[in-house]
Amino acid sequence: MDIRNKSLNLPIGIISVAIPVLVAILFYLPRPHMEAGFNVNILPLFHAILNSATAILLLGSLYFIRRGHIKAHKITNLIAVALSAVFLLSYVTYHFFTESTKYGDSNHDGVVDAAEKALVSGTAYLYYFILLSHILLAIIIVPLVLFTLLRGFQSDFVRHKKIARFTWPIWFYVAVTGVIVYIMISPYY
Repeated sequence: MDIRNKSLNLPIGIISVAIPVLVAILFYLPRPHMEAGFNVNILPLFHAILNSATAILLLGSLYFIRRGHIKAHKITNLIAVALSAVFLLSYVTYHFFTESTKYGDSNHDGVVDAAEKALVSGTAYLYYFILLSHILLAIIIVPLVLFTLLRGFQSDFVRHKKIARFTWPIWFYVAVTGVIVYIMISPYY
């Protein structure tokens, strides 16, 4: 399909709304009484690895474009998009099969009692600030990445560059904070 002159605004809009709606629904659905066929508890570490790799690829992408290496820039971005898609599928799988982990729940009973709250004290505010900003920007980054990618494929480099100035730092922030969130909550898995 030749996308150079095709408007993909509607499909990008649908995808951009459907993904956060699907993820939000996952947090309210009852968990199925079935096994995934593998230990889903390895997935949060996998997600952190994917986010780390995406952040490194985004740094590479920036490095390459600033030096005029268009092909390397394109390849690193396409790999970052692919890793982000794998992340999304894995994230949905993990949250389909498991309850959400609560920050500070050191005895893993699903409740953060007063003693557990006292143990995490001020770090909870930092954790939830990072988590909330990560979630909100993860929602925003989906259409930004898709439109930036589309403009590149359409060879509309003026508009590609204009939107990439917003896309790159937000995507990088989302990738890095995904790792930070994992590190902060990993003791409670």
